Amino acid sequence: MHHRLPARFLMSNTDPEKCPPANKPEYAFIGRSNVGKSSLINSLTGHKGLAKISGKPGKTRLINHFLVEDSWYLVDLPGYGYAQVSKKERHAWSITTEQFLKNRPNLICIFVLLDLRHKAQKLDLEFMEWLGQSQLPFAMVFTKADKLTKVAQTKQLEAYRNVMLEGWTDLPMAFVTSSTTGKGRDSVLEFIHATNGDWEKGR
Repeated sequence: MHHRLPARFLMSNTDPEKCPPANKPEYAFIGRSNVGKSSLINSLTGHKGLAKISGKPGKTRLINHFLVEDSWYLVDLPGYGYAQVSKKERHAWSITTEQFLKNRPNLICIFVLLDLRHKAQKLDLEFMEWLGQSQLPFAMVFTKADKLTKVAQTKQLEAYRNVMLEGWTDLPMAFVTSSTTGKGRDSVLEFIHATNGDWEKGR
């Protein structure tokens, strides 16, 4: 495990109104089921069990807030794209998540997690398109890089880039990560720390 950052779980809920006060910069993590979100959160903070890796996909349907380094919020948002979740539940998920994403003035960046092994998926592209239309800042975080060779990684990124360029003129920032090897961890944390500095200055 990497060096640990002071981090603790604050609260879970489905009501964006009941989230912690919007007085610290906040970073949300979201992605489809099995994208490796819990592993990435655990790897970033250096805490093995901070985000519980649930055996059953779809268990985490809550907005989970963690306080990291006493200075920023890490938000674990419910994953999307569960085949076994009913339409009604999917609708409830999207309302909770959309309300949260649109109503947090301190939300600095939404990290959209994407499995580097797969080609661009319709669901992810639609979600990013919605973020773009809603003018919500996001970055792409490719996970499971250790499962591919360097050449394959480059090829996958290039292919993804080309798909994105069909709809986007400027591409969002992208990180390539592996929770197994720790690849990309420092880049993500450097981005968060630099952005926190800007946030403090702008207050």
